[in-house]
Amino acid sequence: MKEKIMIKRSSTLFLRGTVLFIGAVIFTICLFVLPPAILSGEAGDFLPILVGLYVPAVPFFFALYQTLKLLDCIDKNTAFSNASVRALKKIKYCAVTICLLFLAGAPYVYMTASDMDIPGVAGSPTLIAFASIVIAVFAAVLEGLLRNAIAIKSENDLTV
Repeated sequence: MKEKIMIKRSSTLFLRGTVLFIGAVIFTICLFVLPPAILSGEAGDFLPILVGLYVPAVPFFFALYQTLKLLDCIDKNTAFSNASVRALKKIKYCAVTICLLFLAGAPYVYMTASDMDIPGVAGSPTLIAFASIVIAVFAAVLEGLLRNAIAIKSENDLTV
């Protein structure tokens, strides 16, 4: 029994570390990479793009926070709870928001990258939007499965 608990805690510890590492990387970019690029004066047409990268950072960090809350539920053996469903729902909404923000900015990025002949940059918002929508769909599927599992669990609790 202790082996199962140890394996579960080590896997959530790994996931927690990964989430914190990803958050630290994006936070470092937002704090140390983007401001000098924005203030340098050499950004030109890319200035709105650089400033616009701060907007999706808000739902991104909120989704990371919800992921940590979900991992807390798993550690406390309350994964089949309404708190987990709420966390997955918020993660889904954050992913959809990020997708919509990047799709809204995609035409400007495409036009700017086409004018400057940088084709690799033009597809970046679409790629990020696609990744975000994949995360949203995955969270929605997990949310539905978790709701069904909670309903079955509550039925079983009532019959016993």
